[in-house]
Amino acid sequence: MSTTPLHFWTLLELSEALRTGKVSPVEATQAQLDRIAATEPKYHSYVTVLAEHALAAARVAEAEIGRGFWRGPLHGVPIAVKDLCYTSYAPTSGGMAIYADFVPPYSATVVDRLERAGAIILGKLKMTEGAYAAHHPSVVSPLNPWNANHWVGSSSSGSGSATASGQCYGSLGSDTGGSIRFPSMCCGITGLKPTWGRVSRYGVFALSDSLDHIGPMTRTAADAAAMLGAIAGADPNDPTAAQVPVPDYLATINGGVSGLRIGWDEHFATYDAGDDVKTALAEAARVLVGLGARLVPIKFPDPEAVLKAWFPFCAVEVAIAHKATFPARADDYGPSLRGLIESGHAVTGLGLGEALLTRQTFNGELAKVMQDVDVLLLPAYKDLPPTLEAMARFGDDDASVRSLLRYTAPFDHSRHPTITMKGGVSASGLPAAIQLVGQHFAEDVLLRAGHAFQRATDWHTRHPPGA
Repeated sequence: MSTTPLHFWTLLELSEALRTGKVSPVEATQAQLDRIAATEPKYHSYVTVLAEHALAAARVAEAEIGRGFWRGPLHGVPIAVKDLCYTSYAPTSGGMAIYADFVPPYSATVVDRLERAGAIILGKLKMTEGAYAAHHPSVVSPLNPWNANHWVGSSSSGSGSATASGQCYGSLGSDTGGSIRFPSMCCGITGLKPTWGRVSRYGVFALSDSLDHIGPMTRTAADAAAMLGAIAGADPNDPTAAQVPVPDYLATINGGVSGLRIGWDEHFATYDAGDDVKTALAEAARVLVGLGARLVPIKFPDPEAVLKAWFPFCAVEVAIAHKATFPARADDYGPSLRGLIESGHAVTGLGLGEALLTRQTFNGELAKVMQDVDVLLLPAYKDLPPTLEAMARFGDDDASVRSLLRYTAPFDHSRHPTITMKGGVSASGLPAAIQLVGQHFAEDVLLRAGHAFQRATDWHTRHPPGA
């Protein structure tokens, strides 16, 4: 049995203990609820803790496993979901004051699938308002468990904080411009942004429908594989969910990286990067090549135009998503989301058409690059997690925002899957992240590569000090 505290076991370590009866679902769930009660005043990760619901589900799971009925690797495992995922039994606010008391008439497909897989939903995790940049002024923001003076990442802030601090064994996040990858980078966890359409968005508050992705945030690539296997696949309620077969991600997780072609543009990946990120990238390349992969020099297409195009797309689509409440209830919005919606109303048809052509051009250029490689190796952000003081200045100029989004937003446009992992820890005690980008619907390759890297290193086993 692991000597690691129970709350820091991996999802799959706990899963095996649950399956074999060494730990009971009720014991594991109660331990997580106790952990939340003890640490929530410090981290502020949850908007709603569903203790009674979780314990009731845990008792059902315990009875099922006890009689030999095992639903799979999530059975009896306590997890949590970002508060933009509808839950028919609890409020779903999307980080917005106007929806603070909204209890949906149905649950999101991803929530239903997690519960059918036997997962225990501990609660709803905090997020920025409407999944955009900032928390609503009425919300106490989640804190980064590695250092409370540094950014926790947005918009899946509670998902990053809770998963890193041992308040759940895994969580759901969403990503429109980097909202799975930023909290994963800042909080030192593993975040998987699937291919757009791989996971249903039915019953999920939209920020920007053509950019939104839903995916798992966990401590390891193997844990992400277990969660993705439960939530991925076509959905009759979501016509944009892809009709593409879902492989058994865990069945191939140990396949290694022999022969894997890693696209590497040193200038693009390291331009203006901090030393800790450069070191993490170099070490990741060394480890993966040592395991049988090979680096393939590439020229990444210039992302500046498509980064600029991200804003009109997001602004127009968020204005559409909020047309029922904006401007009718504009005063109930925080300044960040309100500003984005107002800018969406100001976008012209010509401006949106130009953005569409820019997206198509970039996606075509990237598709050519991806023809000759299996994955790309990049940062998730050019440096260590920024300080809160530095983040308060972001947005003062467009160039700083594009710098933040440089390694994330292009792949929301292109819809490629990505995995973000801790690739080092700085002398100052902050995580340094790496990102792998895969072919469309090749999440199995990303997960296999991430797992191989994590088997050869121990960065993912290092937890925030004092957590």
